[in-house]
Amino acid sequence: MIPYKKGQIIKGTITGIEKYGAFVSLDEYYTGLIHISEISHGFVRDINDFVKIGDTIYVEVLDVDDEQYQLKLSIKNISYKKKPYVPKRKIKETSLGFRTLSYKLPLWIEENLKKQEKSVK
Repeated sequence: MIPYKKGQIIKGTITGIEKYGAFVSLDEYYTGLIHISEISHGFVRDINDFVKIGDTIYVEVLDVDDEQYQLKLSIKNISYKKKPYVPKRKIKETSLGFRTLSYKLPLWIEENLKKQEKSVK
């Protein structure tokens, strides 16, 4: 059994969503509730806009009840969803630079004017 402490950031899985909050499973013993007031600093109309059942998220422990194996949790002060790493593409500059754009732009304008004339008729 893992001893949880107030202020600790832990990983859990959303197992249920009600109007008043979201239920989180943390391990085989402990479960927790993220009350709707602990979802965001702003107004929360629908908890489903923030989490879905089955989501694995990070939560902050606000209070621990070791007798009932329950935790009060929050996500409003932390980055609760792990963001995937997306490598940035490097832009390769060509020897032509913007000349390609200045060459193609009049052609694109002419093509689009023709398309508009056809759609109006």
